[in-house]
Amino acid sequence: MKRAIRKSGDLTALGAMSGTSLDGVDAAVVLTDGHWITDFGPTQYRRYTDAEQTVLRAALGQWSGPDVDAAAAVVDQAHLTLLASFEGIDLVGFHGQTLAHAPRDRGTLQVGNGAVLAYALDRPVVWDFRTADIELGGEGAPLAPFFHFACAKYIGATEPLAFLNLGGVGNLTYVDPSFDRPEQRGALLAFDTGPANAPVNDLMQSRLGQPFDADGETARSGTVQEGALERFLAEPYFSRMPPKSLDRNDFSKMVELVSALSDADAAATLTAFCAAGVAEGMQHCPAPPARVLVTGGGRHNPVLMQMLSVSLDCAVGPVEDVGLDGDMLEAQAFAFLAVRVARGLPTSCPGTTGVRAAVGGGTVSWPDATDIAV
Repeated sequence: MKRAIRKSGDLTALGAMSGTSLDGVDAAVVLTDGHWITDFGPTQYRRYTDAEQTVLRAALGQWSGPDVDAAAAVVDQAHLTLLASFEGIDLVGFHGQTLAHAPRDRGTLQVGNGAVLAYALDRPVVWDFRTADIELGGEGAPLAPFFHFACAKYIGATEPLAFLNLGGVGNLTYVDPSFDRPEQRGALLAFDTGPANAPVNDLMQSRLGQPFDADGETARSGTVQEGALERFLAEPYFSRMPPKSLDRNDFSKMVELVSALSDADAAATLTAFCAAGVAEGMQHCPAPPARVLVTGGGRHNPVLMQMLSVSLDCAVGPVEDVGLDGDMLEAQAFAFLAVRVARGLPTSCPGTTGVRAAVGGGTVSWPDATDIAV
């Protein structure tokens, strides 16, 4: 018999996230009723092997075909291996791996089968978070802002603040914690700021055989090419009003702007692109935030963090400054969102994705293979 999801009280939710940096799978437990965060639980990380990363990279930008099928198999197996080690879980939030994102054209594609995971884990799995938002005119991204709102309440914030996620793509959430609910007009504004780690990672991999610029060492010894930076900021994306979102490869041509530069100068310039995109995006905030809390891999790059500190007119620091886990925040977000979906609560709104009205979208897959679209 199908087990019901409790309609009140806290649930122990397990969230999983595999981001555009393609480094691996994060998994994290959150105790929540879908409104408030009561506590954070265990976390784990499973790195993709070099062979698995090769499979995933081969499928980037594709919508179907053998490469996509191979990537989906990698994602399912990696998640199953990691998530099976957690105990005492009520439900799972499974984001999957984004391979293509074109909300104004073909939609969005996250591979990975939540029904397969539900059967294997013997737990209900919430997945396909983005489709309903796109069908109602939204960008389908970013989806973490409702969780960021809950985080602002959890840390006791009283002034507007911003969460800046620097993964493969950068995205910013402006939060006004004076509101009671995230879907209220003015409570949230969210959008992708531009490329973040992805171009630097690709540069390091192609030129030096390294997965990323560890501690910003390569960028630190280089000089930013101002002409390339000016051309980057002339991209039409920066003149679009938010909400707005990007695919990992939307700025792939910008690598051509640094193709003639040395390794160090190219890394410094691409790092500056990220910081400049954030600075441009901050102009859209309804009011200056008191601080910017940085999450994702970019916060480990001291060169990038210094560029942000110089570029922004407010305090900038990692989310660890307020007791949050910057490595696991996105996985925690999908644990939180899974509970909201299961309880019929919205997960996005006009201020976060541009969707026409607040919407809670997703599919709940049960171990008995019965799927319920919410």
